[in-house]
Amino acid sequence: MLPTPSKICGIILAAGRSKRMGTPKQLLYAGGRPILEHVILNADRSRLHEVIVVLGYMADKIKTAINFSDTDAIIVINKNHDQGQSSSLLKGLEHISHPCDAAMFLLGDQPLVTHEIINTLILAYEKYHAPVTIPYYRGKRGNPVIIGKELFNRLKTLSGDRGARFFFRTLKDQIMKIPFDDEAVIMDIDTKKDYENIILKF
Repeated sequence: MLPTPSKICGIILAAGRSKRMGTPKQLLYAGGRPILEHVILNADRSRLHEVIVVLGYMADKIKTAINFSDTDAIIVINKNHDQGQSSSLLKGLEHISHPCDAAMFLLGDQPLVTHEIINTLILAYEKYHAPVTIPYYRGKRGNPVIIGKELFNRLKTLSGDRGARFFFRTLKDQIMKIPFDDEAVIMDIDTKKDYENIILKF
């Protein structure tokens, strides 16, 4: 029997200041496009029910630099982005459609997470319906993460820059770990070296 199709909303977190990089990661180029544009296109090509992009720092400049015309992505502005990643997570949740079975949280600095990776995670959610679905590469936790709607109220209690990892430790028996052979799920951009490594993949 095939898994029952689910409505999963994709929320791309891209509101941060990129303090460690010293320049907005969203606007760094790789493969002829801004990093964030790759993330949006990959999400848009996947089976996600809808795609929400949460911007914050330098939102106007980012909106101008990125071509949104080829996607159906919804742009949301988090004016409180200085309060940490959790504020963007919550802003995205506020704008999802109802009913929605789950939300997938994608990072705006992971351009190598393809639509195939996203779809594999969606299939895993549809098969197991775990409250939390997380990709792993060689034992290391990655992204994006799917969180079922039954945990949305708990997500709304988050604050600061902890994101959703804060309560993962208390949900060990409710987490479905999905192994990947592709290191893309653990490759994000925090440093110039990270950026150089990602460029080599294009």
